[in-house]
Amino acid sequence: MTETIAFSALDTHFADFIIRTDRHPCNELWWGAALVSHSADRGHSCFNLFDMQDIAAFLPVHPLHSPPPSDIRIWREALHACDTVGAPGEYTPLVLDRTGRLYLHRCWGYEQRVASGILLRSRPLVIDEIRLDAALDRYFPVRQGTVDLQRSAARMALTHRFSVISGGPGTGKTATVARILALLLDMAEGFPPEIVLTAPTGKAASRLQQSILHAAGHLALPDDVRTCLPTDVRTIHRLLGFQPRTGGFRYNRDKRLSCDILVVDEASMVDLRLMASLLEALRDDARVILLGDRNQLASVEAGAVLADICDCASLAAVPVTQLTTSYRFETDSGIAALSELINSGESAAALELVTSGQSPDIVWRQLPAGTAFEKAFTAVIRDDYAAYATALSPTHALAALNSFRVLSPLRSGTYGIEQLNRLCLNVLAPEQRNDPLTARRMPVMITGNNYELGLFNGDTGVVMDNGGRLAAWFEAPEGGLRHLSTLRLPPFETAFALTVHKSQGSEFDRVLLILPEHLPEVLNRELLYTAVTRARCRIEIWGTEEVFRQAVLRRTVRTSGLGEQLASRGASSGRETT
Repeated sequence: MTETIAFSALDTHFADFIIRTDRHPCNELWWGAALVSHSADRGHSCFNLFDMQDIAAFLPVHPLHSPPPSDIRIWREALHACDTVGAPGEYTPLVLDRTGRLYLHRCWGYEQRVASGILLRSRPLVIDEIRLDAALDRYFPVRQGTVDLQRSAARMALTHRFSVISGGPGTGKTATVARILALLLDMAEGFPPEIVLTAPTGKAASRLQQSILHAAGHLALPDDVRTCLPTDVRTIHRLLGFQPRTGGFRYNRDKRLSCDILVVDEASMVDLRLMASLLEALRDDARVILLGDRNQLASVEAGAVLADICDCASLAAVPVTQLTTSYRFETDSGIAALSELINSGESAAALELVTSGQSPDIVWRQLPAGTAFEKAFTAVIRDDYAAYATALSPTHALAALNSFRVLSPLRSGTYGIEQLNRLCLNVLAPEQRNDPLTARRMPVMITGNNYELGLFNGDTGVVMDNGGRLAAWFEAPEGGLRHLSTLRLPPFETAFALTVHKSQGSEFDRVLLILPEHLPEVLNRELLYTAVTRARCRIEIWGTEEVFRQAVLRRTVRTSGLGEQLASRGASSGRETT
């Protein structure tokens, strides 16, 4: 379903600026500039001129510019005559490559840097195969009659400087990487390698830390290996040393990180610019292991780096292992079956599974309207947040909060999280709903990074009494809880209900997903899959059958040239010595 394209003020101002700057302005240039700006705002790294055939009928009418041509050859000739449009490698505001992709120069640069950082590390390493097999046998014992994908992932990670481990929830990505790191330490000669763990958000970093600690605790490791196994996890911005005044990073191509092995969790959330900055800040010989679920939502900012890498893996000789066995769900899990149907776009089968009532871990409810919705929602909140509402300590409150959460694809509107959070406050803290910071047991989610306080985007806490004064309590990285005055809180929002985007990197025992009555632009297959897989034990969905069906059918593919860059440039021939 395609809707009329609505250019923002930024899109039109940028196009007007390009026209004023160019010595040979033309109608095609204005439309190209507006469309590339519009595309970047929606997460695409470029605009493909060949897409004009599909969107021409949905372009807005402009009083000063006639509709652009549908003939791609006319477009190319007109843009090539403009001096604000250059070929790849030229320093111009817009870049047009040979395939018809039109870029903002900065997005083209990010794409090149990511491709270079990956291909630099894609050549196989020369390694003692007998010693490697012996080490793999210690940490990934051979199981007869089965294909051990975790062992395959380990082999890829040890024989290449760049590898990807992708898989859905519960497929053992972090458990696998914990054993890989132990194996790398075990095989190290001389000084142990310096290992760095990172993730895009504070919540994801905390979960990676907990997963590594849990996995390490269940491994029989030599003392020297256990001592060197890392447990500290930093957000990518903190690792690179984000500079708020300039928007740049302390570590970059001129000042490299001290790191031999880098593990990046929740890689699907890492946008093009951040991945470019991260790879460029590493030494050329540093090993990189990306972990993530390629089927989840892509990053909020431009790019879909993990999906692009996975899509072109076979052509670009980039090692990607897709883990398929889930250890979280039972074989008869409705949630697992539903997530697979959503991923494959089987809308009729997915809808049948959801509405049939045959899976005890899936509940469907036709979306109530008006006051009926508020009444039904109030009843659910009263029941499912009962343990949270009666918790007597921050520890119990946070544990209860992690057992249930409300999700929505929208921020505003009747079914958006702003309204849902207001309804939750009305039910759980009616006397303090006009001043959320005075509401006991109000959950909060940090929306920015504060390095001084050690609080980062996505961190979730709870406001509770602390000796007669209100304090916000958060899980501490080293375990236990820490607190600070509510007056010192960095920017935050109420967190009874979360957008699906904000829920990435989190898991809850039970999830209530509220879908709107009409299909919004943000609702698609990837978002639905992400929402469903946040639930460990039970997913309840309120919506209409048509919106659910359309969401499964709608797959959002971000326009990018990264996959083609990796495939066409390919991996250099030959092997590299370790």
